[in-house]
Amino acid sequence: MNKKHLEKSFQRVSNLIREHRKAAKLTQRELSQLAGTGKTAIFDVEHGKTTVQMDTILKIFQALNIQMQFTSAYLDRKNEESSRS
Repeated sequence: MNKKHLEKSFQRVSNLIREHRKAAKLTQRELSQLAGTGKTAIFDVEHGKTTVQMDTILKIFQALNIQMQFTSAYLDRKNEESSRS
């Protein structure tokens, strides 16, 4: 994954978090308290900083009731092959 793609992906995460926080009518400080992070972490995430720790992102997702899903073409093929056996 190149740097431009990474930044674009992280911007999508940033927008998702900001929109959910605003929909929940939470300030950055209130979200940080719910997530158990610092206010600066919320600010950094919402402004697209790509060096935020994954555990911080996961805490924020949990506080906002956001679930992640991963897809893998490799695992999909592997599961499909296993189900045929």
